[in-house]
Amino acid sequence: MAEVEPDASKFEAGPRKLAGLARWAVRVAAFAMLVLAVNQVFNLGFFVGYTLIDLRYYYAIIALALFCCFLVYPARSSARTLAPGWYDWLLAVAIVVVCAYFLVNALDIALRGWEMAPPETAVYFAFALWLLVLEAGRRAGGLPLAIVVLLMSLYPIYTEYLPTAISGFASGPVYTAAYHAMGSESILGIPMRTFAQLIIGFLLFGAALQQTGAGKFFMDLSFALLGKVRGGPAKVSIVSSGLLGSMSGSVITNVLTTGIMTIPAMRRIGLRGTVAAGIETCASTGGVLMPPVMGATAFVMASVMNVPYADIALAAIIPSFLYFFGLFVQIDAIAGKENLKGLPAEELPSLRTTLKEGWYYIFAFALLIYMLLVMRREALAPYYATPLLILLNQLFSKKHRWGWSDVGRFFDDLGSLFANMVAILAAVGMIIGALSMTGVAATLVNDLLRLADGNSFLLLLMGAFTGLILGVGMTSTAAYIFLAILLAPALIQVGLNPMAVHMFIFYWGMLSFITPPVALGAFAAASIAKTPPMKTGFEAMRLGSVIYFIPFFFVLEPALVLQGTPSEIVTSTLLAIAGIALFAWSLQGYIPLVGPLFGGRWYALPLRIVLLGSAILIALPQEGVPGWSDIELLLAALAIGLPVVALAFFQNRAAPRHSAVV
Repeated sequence: MAEVEPDASKFEAGPRKLAGLARWAVRVAAFAMLVLAVNQVFNLGFFVGYTLIDLRYYYAIIALALFCCFLVYPARSSARTLAPGWYDWLLAVAIVVVCAYFLVNALDIALRGWEMAPPETAVYFAFALWLLVLEAGRRAGGLPLAIVVLLMSLYPIYTEYLPTAISGFASGPVYTAAYHAMGSESILGIPMRTFAQLIIGFLLFGAALQQTGAGKFFMDLSFALLGKVRGGPAKVSIVSSGLLGSMSGSVITNVLTTGIMTIPAMRRIGLRGTVAAGIETCASTGGVLMPPVMGATAFVMASVMNVPYADIALAAIIPSFLYFFGLFVQIDAIAGKENLKGLPAEELPSLRTTLKEGWYYIFAFALLIYMLLVMRREALAPYYATPLLILLNQLFSKKHRWGWSDVGRFFDDLGSLFANMVAILAAVGMIIGALSMTGVAATLVNDLLRLADGNSFLLLLMGAFTGLILGVGMTSTAAYIFLAILLAPALIQVGLNPMAVHMFIFYWGMLSFITPPVALGAFAAASIAKTPPMKTGFEAMRLGSVIYFIPFFFVLEPALVLQGTPSEIVTSTLLAIAGIALFAWSLQGYIPLVGPLFGGRWYALPLRIVLLGSAILIALPQEGVPGWSDIELLLAALAIGLPVVALAFFQNRAAPRHSAVV
């Protein structure tokens, strides 16, 4: 199975291929960022003779990353095939000069409070940094993100002209620029600090996985394990996309990496194109939600909540399992209903050979997980796992052993990854800065509580809807940060668990990838399957429908995010598994060992809706229905659902139809 070079450029802002001086400039900048990060994390004191104070370190990272950004990301998508122009080089040099000024004056900024009382020269540089970050954010994150960030970054200037409910303390352009450039809550705020302290190491690990051929290993492993079972390629899509999510952190890259192999394979066994593309979209979305290495948003969440990243990864285990389980059950039901077979054994890679050739990927992952969850050294973990992975690859892999050209491509990837992430996070930081300057976050929380009259369910609906809308025009990280500042405090004040609340917001910010009218993940899959994009989006939405319910389950029952006793966690998980399985079977109209649910009979749809209601009652935490216990909800669900299942069972036995089981 051939490795595929993903190209996300048609669906999101994409990098261009560099050559000559530009390519080497990006490589040198990426190497310098890596050295700075290692120096800072391990407090080694090399490269510059001492460990930088945090402000200088952050400005150095911004300078190097945005230098790469202006060379790697073109001003217009049509220029993606062209070499950087003079204006790209001008902006690249400008960001270095501007950040060098702040780096040199970092002690004065910290000790004399320049963000509140800036000297005249600093004001000019602050405006320059503001504009350069906006342009970098536009290039890396797209025009919608740039528009949102621009409007929000100007918020302190026009806030006094807004209605009282959303107005705050006003500031002039000078102080707004100074706060964005030198304050600790804007460009240099939580997103940027999280990148410099945590994310950079995990991007390094992900790039090393890609360059050592881990993508092919995980794909072959998935095909070897599941390729032969019914609906095998669809189930392979789930496993491979989940594993590859740890490498890319991008839904679209996941789709274009795994989908180019799994979608044609799904078509071969008889799945419709829209279904195949929808399955890949849902699986790739879930890959970013799956620990141990999730997207950048999870690291930002850890910083916002002031908890170790390991706590976030642990809390995400059960929700991500429930999502993949629901998707897996639906796929199995489709395969059973349509009598879909797996792929012939002779076309599949050998499990023994696959493990023999790629065991060291699992070993490197095991070290990473051990350091994350047992040693709780999340900042250091990727810096140990990455050299180990590269060393084992050089020793044991003939196929993927690096030469000098591979080292060069590794730093090409790092430069592109660092540029993309810093450009987006620095821009998103200005949203926090604007809300911090105006003080509107605290007043808006009270307004939300008053509007919802303290009703937690109404607040959750508001959060879900807002997260979905924000996900249309903003990155998932930007959407999460916005809601974490404005909505999370209100939800926590009405008594909901903080971890569950932040995870709820995180999930809803990701749903725009499978939800029309945007559904960029579905559109990327549709380009591979050659299917109508919007139709594919609705199919992905139907297949992934369980993810719209799971956040409500765990925010009402925190045991599902490991915030409870062992008995509560086990009970809640088992009930959720049972409810989600019945939910998936009801959606697809097929239950293993029972068979189709009433075929084409006129009463099929009403009875399947009854089963859906029964499924929700089983999975729904008792907090969702005041006055009812989990046992009472389960008994009510059984009383409603069992007769329907029994009717389907006896009808299928009376009129036998083919019904395969795994």
